[in-house]
Amino acid sequence: MATGEWLADQFEEHRAHLRRVAYRMLGSASEAEDAVQETWIRLGRTDVGDVASLRRWLTTVVARVCLDMLRARTSRREDPLDVHLPDPIITRGEWEPESEAMLADSVGLALLIVLDALEPAERLAFVLHDVFGMAFDEIAPIVDRSPVAARQLASRARRRVQSKAPSSDRDLRLQRRVVEAFLAAVREGNFEHLVALLDPDIVLRADGGALASASRVVRGAKAVAGQAAAFSKVGLSNQIVLVNGNVGLLARRPDGRLFAVIGLTIANGRIAEMNILADPDRLSRLDLSAIER
Repeated sequence: MATGEWLADQFEEHRAHLRRVAYRMLGSASEAEDAVQETWIRLGRTDVGDVASLRRWLTTVVARVCLDMLRARTSRREDPLDVHLPDPIITRGEWEPESEAMLADSVGLALLIVLDALEPAERLAFVLHDVFGMAFDEIAPIVDRSPVAARQLASRARRRVQSKAPSSDRDLRLQRRVVEAFLAAVREGNFEHLVALLDPDIVLRADGGALASASRVVRGAKAVAGQAAAFSKVGLSNQIVLVNGNVGLLARRPDGRLFAVIGLTIANGRIAEMNILADPDRLSRLDLSAIER
């Protein structure tokens, strides 16, 4: 039987990995932490002396916990106009090549939004196989399917992801130039330049939480440019940061309070998606320590 101290040390070694798995499964930082904590509790109740790979065992356990949590969720989309965005991960904007390499492990909001529309078993199969490289023989028992059926789940999810999630430009400097040009066009009230910086098929999603009037989905460059122009009149200041590995914005009120987090997907030099979290309750719980150091 492994000692408690040894188990604690081993668990801490794998905690960051388990958190990454859980966040990609759930799209919620707080729920991901809950899933990791439940995994620790289950580890303490189990004799893992004969386990060949503790990392694999822990990954399987946290995946089962996440699957149960996904299945237990009640529908948040009874109203087709309701918009719920995943929790954004905010980090400081660093523009060196080595920083881009570190961000290769990031998962964009656009991908999380597509994953959130998948069936729980599809999401699990895709995340574990396509993101973390688990074999379908290992995934199959988690979803109570055969390896062939687990492969089919991942394949269906992959097709949805490829057709729905725009591929972001990975050059962070290019992303920043586009965002700076966008902000300049907003400040100057240059509507034509603003439209030119947006993909013709851009989608804007705004999640206002309990502020239902602030939640909306807007499609098309001219419509989104109109929203941006109206947004500029609120008198906000914008800070360029990284939101889930892509260049985004923190919008603050004149008194410094956070008004919104804006995640941007930039593809082919234009803004293809704009995801705005403006829910005051969730904004108050965001971890901003990475940009406050």
